[in-house]
Amino acid sequence: MKRTIYDDDHLLFRDAFRSFLTREMLPRQEAWREAGMVERSAWQKAGDAGFLCPWLEEEYGGPGGDFLHSAIVMEELARAHEAGFALPLHSDVVVPYIHRFGDEAQKKRWLPRIASGAILPTAVFTEPNFGSDLANLGTRAEATADGFLVYGQKTWITHAARADLMTLLARTDSDQPGYRGLSMFLAEKRRGGEGAEEFPDAGITGTEIEVLGYRGMKEYELSFDGFSLPADALLGGEAGQGFKQLMRTFESARIQTAARGVGVAQAALEDALRYAEERQQFGAPLLALPRVARKLGRMVARVQAARQLAHFSARQKDSGQRCDLEAGMAKLLATRAAWECADANVQIHGGNGYAVEYVASRLLVDARVLSIFEGANEIQAHVVARRLLES
Repeated sequence: MKRTIYDDDHLLFRDAFRSFLTREMLPRQEAWREAGMVERSAWQKAGDAGFLCPWLEEEYGGPGGDFLHSAIVMEELARAHEAGFALPLHSDVVVPYIHRFGDEAQKKRWLPRIASGAILPTAVFTEPNFGSDLANLGTRAEATADGFLVYGQKTWITHAARADLMTLLARTDSDQPGYRGLSMFLAEKRRGGEGAEEFPDAGITGTEIEVLGYRGMKEYELSFDGFSLPADALLGGEAGQGFKQLMRTFESARIQTAARGVGVAQAALEDALRYAEERQQFGAPLLALPRVARKLGRMVARVQAARQLAHFSARQKDSGQRCDLEAGMAKLLATRAAWECADANVQIHGGNGYAVEYVASRLLVDARVLSIFEGANEIQAHVVARRLLES
């Protein structure tokens, strides 16, 4: 009896990506952690192999797979506790906006280059005073004869210095309150970092945010002071649609974050099981202790439940059905599973689990942020409850 939730195509894809990880990324993992960043060439290698935007159609430079392929990539990266396991995340966060709302010229200009790894995109939404409350953000884009000038501050921008393209949410109509005055821009910038000036463009500066985990990534706070955008940078050529575009595409990022949660939970389970089999206490392996065995049993159940729901939400998205409810539930459950499994793994390791040299401690700090990323879990619970009440 076949005991897998994958079909043969997805199993082959998973195996191919695991081989890619083993060959191209894991040998460089420790060097990337020490440097605090993943080499830029990693994106191009992943793009050449078809792993950056696996769901994207061939006409736009993708391999023509589905969103479950993307979820598999994220899960396997997190499972390998790879230093840059957000490698394809911003492709899968940014690309859906362009794919769904961009005009044909924008699609042809940007999508093939993102899918190939030639350019690195990043999402620029959050502000110091507005995280989940994006409808009231204050960054503004003032219209000029040639385009727009951007003023304001953004925070928690991943890979900001090295990114080539930003999906930038800004207020274009100050007379419209809340979400109505917001617009989305495809904001091109010059690449910085890696031995060069981090932010070479006029009108934009940045400061790195030191973080606990995610050692292969860098987070930044950005300041815009007259950063210039051409008129055709407006996503789809439509002003005032930014918040609606954001909300209609958020499920992609939430499914991806759920997949990351599954990967971290799986990694914690495997690490805990390995340690419990090898570590001897009271003349027997830890696994022989009933309380340790029960912890492992609960970890197995959490991982399997989270994976089922994450994959179901991905398949819902692939079918073209509305899936914000499923994506919210998947994100809520999987990120909680990641934290609970990572915490149980540390407990099984005892004092060793608190040591930086052990994988257990890395998994714990990486797991903690997942309940905050891409919509805090409190917001997910609210979305789920509201949708259920609506129906």
